[in-house]
Amino acid sequence: LNYSPAELADANRQAIALLEEVRGEFETEQSRMVISGCLGSRGDGYSAAHKMTATEAEAYHTEQITTLGSTSADMVSALTQTYADEAIGIVRAAASCDMPSVNSFTVETDGALPSGQPLKDAIEQVDEATAGAPAYYMINCAHPVHFQSAVDTGEPWLERIRGLRANASTKSHAELDESETLDDGNPAELGQQYSGLRGLLKNLNVLGGCCGTDHRHVEAICKAFVTRS
Repeated sequence: LNYSPAELADANRQAIALLEEVRGEFETEQSRMVISGCLGSRGDGYSAAHKMTATEAEAYHTEQITTLGSTSADMVSALTQTYADEAIGIVRAAASCDMPSVNSFTVETDGALPSGQPLKDAIEQVDEATAGAPAYYMINCAHPVHFQSAVDTGEPWLERIRGLRANASTKSHAELDESETLDDGNPAELGQQYSGLRGLLKNLNVLGGCCGTDHRHVEAICKAFVTRS
């Protein structure tokens, strides 16, 4: 983007200021709102071809997290993580800034990270390297059919997954990259798939959408959860 460090910091502060406005308008005593500063992976969010060590990732992400820590953001969330070492660095950077952190991994159609590491192993590696510092984990930028088998094990590590932001499309990352039109999938079907995952991910309580989703998908997800409740 050719932003200077000062311009980059200002963009982050403006983003949080916008969320403050939204919270001020819509928050109620019955529906409290948490402001999360979002981080992206360094480089291509669909590829783990260029990796950093955990130490390099901590140094790289500390600048943005420091800026977010000076705002009213309550936490930071790192989305579309493709390998464990970058996630470890982000968690350590957040801890050094006294910011709660969430790590959200993406997976390919086989349920494994783009690095090839199984989702279970990535979460357990990050937890081991950081003494369980992440507040929780999420999955994003993948369709439920891609990772359902990976979370259908009933194992303890699944309790660490509390958030889900799925794609509307069942296409792979490579197919989405090459698509010329937006694949918005089937909102009602996606809502039911979320509801089904609730039986596998017992602590799931942060819901949203990723590529191809809009208000229709989020509404379907909410209705499916309310109906099941």
